[in-house]
Amino acid sequence: MNLDTDFIRAQYPVFSNPDTARWAMFENAGGSYVPRQVVDRLHDFFRFTKVQPYGPFEASIKAGEAMEAGYRAMAGLLDCHPDELTLGPSTTMNFYVLAQAVRPLLEPGDEIIVTNQDHEANIGCWRRLAEFGAVVREWRIDPQTGELDIEDLKALVGKRTRLVCFTLCSNIVGTMHDFTAISDIAHDAGALAIGDGVSFAPHRVLDVHRSGLDLYLFSTYKTFGTHIGVMWGRPAVLDTLDPQGHYFNRDLPHYKFNPAGPLHAQIGALAGIEAYIDAVYDHHFNDLLPGFHARAARVFDLFARHETLLANRVLEAIRALPGARIMGQDRAVEGARAATIAFTLEGMPCREVVKRLVEKNLAVRNGHFYALRCIEALGIEDTDDGIIRISLVHYNSHGEVDRLVAGLASL
Repeated sequence: MNLDTDFIRAQYPVFSNPDTARWAMFENAGGSYVPRQVVDRLHDFFRFTKVQPYGPFEASIKAGEAMEAGYRAMAGLLDCHPDELTLGPSTTMNFYVLAQAVRPLLEPGDEIIVTNQDHEANIGCWRRLAEFGAVVREWRIDPQTGELDIEDLKALVGKRTRLVCFTLCSNIVGTMHDFTAISDIAHDAGALAIGDGVSFAPHRVLDVHRSGLDLYLFSTYKTFGTHIGVMWGRPAVLDTLDPQGHYFNRDLPHYKFNPAGPLHAQIGALAGIEAYIDAVYDHHFNDLLPGFHARAARVFDLFARHETLLANRVLEAIRALPGARIMGQDRAVEGARAATIAFTLEGMPCREVVKRLVEKNLAVRNGHFYALRCIEALGIEDTDDGIIRISLVHYNSHGEVDRLVAGLASL
């Protein structure tokens, strides 16, 4: 079955506005478009229920009900209980709070493994714990391919390892990692496995309890929703962490690791993600599959097949360019490589490539994309110029890729 991109794009207001529809969006890894199901809920919340939720009057009751629907939607997506979730202002902030919650568990000399492939959100917060005696060890990429070798991780893990922090999918290289195998290595050493899913979640659905991970974080503003950071944790692990909210909220699941407090309207609108995915499911499938997680997984399988077809067309066009260097795998395979593609062109600054493509209404960007350590390790000297990133998701069409391929050929 092929994904019906006409139906998909009809769900997004941005494609019905001539001023925005003329752009082919290939910077989705920086933040996705939002379907009407989310937009409508956010709009209604601000119009009718923008009050303190969970109070005794009608608007407050409805605001609380909308938020609970948002929590249930995210829990259903991950196949977990809503109490296992913290919905904070961003994944970067959630990682920072998480690091502070973990800090009391560590003794001087305990080791934390981070990569130099990750977004800085899952590196800097852990490196700061060196100030309190933790030893930070770095799992390094191959400087030519940008890939991580799991054998290198095995060599790093030791009896003092307490945390293994890694990305499920690089926002530069695009590789999807074997998170279960990595988690097993961490657990064999008695360490926690902490996964950054920001670049993974737009493309695949995770069953968190079967993943092997102990903590999993991603951003809904990159998964077709509002600007929220989702943090899931195993209950047995969450119970060991030091609460970071107000002392009187230390036993409240949605507040104990959210010192800023929940963003009411943004959380309330998250139920629109469930409504959108269910609309896509109903359009493509005739059977009634119980459980939102199962329906979402089936829908995202459709997304992945479509994205892989598009990604391989783009990768082929880049390979044809003289002096092109693709970061990571130069062919896309479902479950192995996301449709997030980074490259450079010998003899042409990345900013110039971007300028020429943007002139053709092709929305791309260049830079380090908060993965500066990865860019440096790849040997790129001008890190501000960085790499050109093309990132596709399921609402990108073959027609848009036709335009991109033509734009690349004209460089």
